Amino acid sequence: MWDPVIGLEIHVQLKTQSKIFSAASTDFGADQNTQACAIDLGMPGVLPVLNEQAVKMAIKFGLAIGANISDNSIFARKNYFYPDLPKGYQISQYEIPIVEGGSIDIMIDENIKTINITRAHLEEDAGKSIHDIYLKETAIDLNRAGTPLIEIVSEPEMKSAIEAVQYLKNIHSLVRYLDISDGNMQEGSFRCDANISLMKRGSDVLGTRAEIKNINSFKFVENAINYEIQRQSEILNQDKQVVQETRLYDPSKNETRPMRSKEEANDYRYFPDPDLLPVAITPELISSIKSDMPELPSVKKKRFKDQYSLNDYDTQILTSNRELSEYFENTINNTKLNPKSTANWIITEVLALANKSNISVQDYPVSYDNLQALLLNVHDDTISNKQAKNVFERMWNNGENAQDIIDKEGMKQISNTDELNKIVDNIIKNNYKSVEEYQNGKDKLLGFFVGQVMKETQGKGNPKLINQILKEKLKK
Repeated sequence: MWDPVIGLEIHVQLKTQSKIFSAASTDFGADQNTQACAIDLGMPGVLPVLNEQAVKMAIKFGLAIGANISDNSIFARKNYFYPDLPKGYQISQYEIPIVEGGSIDIMIDENIKTINITRAHLEEDAGKSIHDIYLKETAIDLNRAGTPLIEIVSEPEMKSAIEAVQYLKNIHSLVRYLDISDGNMQEGSFRCDANISLMKRGSDVLGTRAEIKNINSFKFVENAINYEIQRQSEILNQDKQVVQETRLYDPSKNETRPMRSKEEANDYRYFPDPDLLPVAITPELISSIKSDMPELPSVKKKRFKDQYSLNDYDTQILTSNRELSEYFENTINNTKLNPKSTANWIITEVLALANKSNISVQDYPVSYDNLQALLLNVHDDTISNKQAKNVFERMWNNGENAQDIIDKEGMKQISNTDELNKIVDNIIKNNYKSVEEYQNGKDKLLGFFVGQVMKETQGKGNPKLINQILKEKLKK
């Protein structure tokens, strides 16, 4: 039997307006090769200038994971040849990264597991090879070259694809909370390499690892790791050797395939970049960044549980991104709304339509104050929860106002006790046989009586009040 040993290297594009060593724009979606300057192209005679914002963002991440921040961090040249790397080397960090140590907690089967982080370092992104423009040639787009990244390297402490994906999701949530990255996986702002090996159960000797490069979706990470575990298991069960190599994941075939032999650090011939001074990070700078830190997801989860009496499931979803947690809190702030009911509404109704529309919180067509107005109508028994769901769909799809829909459609519930008492008395009088059956134990008939009252009120009776009146009047 074999136990998987998994480590992840996560590449996070930072939300700076310009690149890490040049003033070129980092905006996504521009025409090919329109956002690459002489520095990005590696032209002779140009010198890199470090982007201060990228340094501050890396420090912010380090503080969030409880890491050590190096007071003197050094940039190094990582030498390799690839068509989308115009300089012939990548400016990265090797011996003294900006962030060392730290950890992230993940929740697996209601148990907390701590994943330690080896390091997080700053580096520049490479360009992009495009294979679908020309039939027999590969095009190169250097817009991405020089975009600032932090590479987050975990210890090989994950034992399954599920653990790896949860760790990846927690890092994704964290960098978005810190507002240092948009985390857009489709645009390549957040991607990872997975290192996987198998170790004989009961042994402490690590197996030969394979690295799967540039995976850009949580589902692909899970599938790629599971496939690789299966592939390596079959090799080892045949008493063969796993080859140390870099592989690519093909989602269309759900398989990994060889890309190249796996390099070691000495293959890259790292050495300090002579064009860049060491980065001096002062205690004053760290204190300044620390004072500007937002509430972190782990802290917010605990607060939501304590302050709003929400369960683990609710807090996990509502704190999955910063914007959603703010949407929830803004909806309930300074109102009489029940936090649990509001959480249920957002998780079931709002997120269902958001996922169907494939839009993020900032693009929701129903703002938090409009949702608040709708839910206050439910709280005050002006409309029922069922009616509110129909109103919400119209608000979402057509941009209508909750109160306008309620008034226009005459949805206001009848909550007048005297009026409902008269209707209930009349229905009981005209259905005496059903009353006897109910009083003899046929409890399901309560639904029949509720239906009769709703029919008389043309669906506008307050169901909660109707149930209350009926139960009282139908007592023996």
